[in-house]
Amino acid sequence: MNHPDFRVGGKIFATLGYPDREHGMVILPPEEQAQLVRAHPKVFALGKGAWGKKGCTIVRLEAADKATLQSALKMAWRNKAEKSR
Repeated sequence: MNHPDFRVGGKIFATLGYPDREHGMVILPPEEQAQLVRAHPKVFALGKGAWGKKGCTIVRLEAADKATLQSALKMAWRNKAEKSR
């Protein structure tokens, strides 16, 4: 897809450069996604359509601080790692 992705157990949990260079994406459980979007609306947004409803969460990289981004990545990794066991 012409952008880097990060995987655990063969499953993508995050990408860089999607939908463009200023953004990334993490895949989160819907409850965690909703919490992050509510708490940090300038950083996180739902992906479009069905992708967003299934956890695709767009990250505005410039607006994200290190701790918030690290927390989102850990959530995304943990979710996919648990499913791949």
